[in-house]
Amino acid sequence: MIATPAWPPRSTPRLFVDQPLAAGPLRIEGPQAHYLASVMRVRAGDPVRLFDDITGEWLAVVAATSRRDVALDVTEQLAAREAVPDLWLVAAPLKKGRVDWMAEKACELGVARLVPVITHRTVVDRPKVERLRAHMIEAAEQCGRTALPMVTEPLKLPALLRGWPVERSLYFADELGGAPAREVMKPGPAAILIGPEGGFDEAEREAIRALPQAVGMGLGPRILRADTAAAAAVAIWMANAGDW
Repeated sequence: MIATPAWPPRSTPRLFVDQPLAAGPLRIEGPQAHYLASVMRVRAGDPVRLFDDITGEWLAVVAATSRRDVALDVTEQLAAREAVPDLWLVAAPLKKGRVDWMAEKACELGVARLVPVITHRTVVDRPKVERLRAHMIEAAEQCGRTALPMVTEPLKLPALLRGWPVERSLYFADELGGAPAREVMKPGPAAILIGPEGGFDEAEREAIRALPQAVGMGLGPRILRADTAAAAAVAIWMANAGDW
């Protein structure tokens, strides 16, 4: 007996839509329409996966295409919005390209919020939140997430520490060393703090350690670049939390 092909196919295009989804007609315009019609070359009857960061993921079928837009018929909900582990990544902005990579990996690894933090040794301009969000959307489309991480406006480190939530642990990668990350990370609301390429200065390190919720940690015997340290620390927390 011939097996019934999976529907929708694994190759189905997947897009984020910045509006609540429901069954019914939907029109896609702009770059997304160009992607569907000119890059993916969808035609009437082809399936498209959509997610909206609100209701979850939906199946739509192409009704018609043109040079300017793509008409879809949203037919059924495939999945509800995923439950997101309560982890923030608080990281100093890096050079363009490196910070984009870090935003992408934060999304792929399941972070709930990205908070850029300005430190004494931060050497780049304030990152553009919309650009970081765009990279996260692209990552979410590729990795199957139905919930987008929130990206906040950059904060200076003193302001971040003054307003730190009482119930949220702050695990910071201390280049001077600390207990292994896998041993100190505990369940519950948490954040991982990663400094700039040059690390925290002594006054910043003292201010962080003075925060009752702060826990210094080490990430192994090798010196890691800031973006690598961010991905490694997030992966360890997710593994401890059972998300992996």
